[in-house]
Amino acid sequence: MVQNIRSQCQPSFRQYAAVPFELPASCYHTPLLPEISLPVVSVVTPSLNQAAFLERTISSVCGQNYPKLEYVIQDGGSIDGTCHILERYRHALTHVESYRDNGQAHAINLGFRHATGDIMAWLNADDMLLPGAIAYISRFFGQHPDVDVVYGYRICLDEHDDEIGRWVIAPAAESVLPWANYIPQETLFWRRRIWDRVGKQLDESFQFAMDWDLLLRFREVGARFACLPRFLGAFRVHNAQKTHVWDDVGRREAARLHVRCHGRAVEWLEVRYQVRRYLIRTAWYMLRQRLKIRQYS
Repeated sequence: MVQNIRSQCQPSFRQYAAVPFELPASCYHTPLLPEISLPVVSVVTPSLNQAAFLERTISSVCGQNYPKLEYVIQDGGSIDGTCHILERYRHALTHVESYRDNGQAHAINLGFRHATGDIMAWLNADDMLLPGAIAYISRFFGQHPDVDVVYGYRICLDEHDDEIGRWVIAPAAESVLPWANYIPQETLFWRRRIWDRVGKQLDESFQFAMDWDLLLRFREVGARFACLPRFLGAFRVHNAQKTHVWDDVGRREAARLHVRCHGRAVEWLEVRYQVRRYLIRTAWYMLRQRLKIRQYS
């Protein structure tokens, strides 16, 4: 019983048995600012042999119905049918090309060379944006000109689009970035001005933790972060994803970032100790969400 509650109140990828996915109520209504004042939003999707999920990813972005959207797909030379999908959606894309690259971070950097938006993000080829996410984010940025970076809540889906978890994280996840990264990447959006300040590109030496590295660089130059209290994206959990098969790479890159932040190697127990207060607050946020779902189910 205690273990079950703990698994549902921590930011893990599989919190409960698969259940049919239902959109959160907040996704059904997102008012837009007047179109004349809307910023251009640029989203890049790096892709490599993700035909099983790519069409759902593309639909989730194009289905945002945001009038000032730039959507770029940078494919690494897929051989699994991806190119047929890209051809079907070419009319809806700002730019698309497929050739061998030097990894995910390189592909994202290539994609952003074709983007001009004031608001930027990347979305992996197996993840999704939830309806109304871009409009909500755009509206928030318009109302908060001092904020540089935003992120929000995520839903975890399996390969069949069934729900297996929800991340309702506490605000100020950026405060523990020197120790751990709990910011859901598919919900992360930032202003071009802060991108320019950190060099206008991802560090291509990272294969796994390029988002964590970018967030640390944002933090180092004084970026202002905001956690938006809304489900913005869906993270896909499946056996072939990097999160599952690149554990060793991820651990090495985390160790590298810890040395950069602290000047020394850091043990796992020290990380857990340093983030304990944030995880306790997040557990409370997630428990409230679970109780809210049960109240209305």
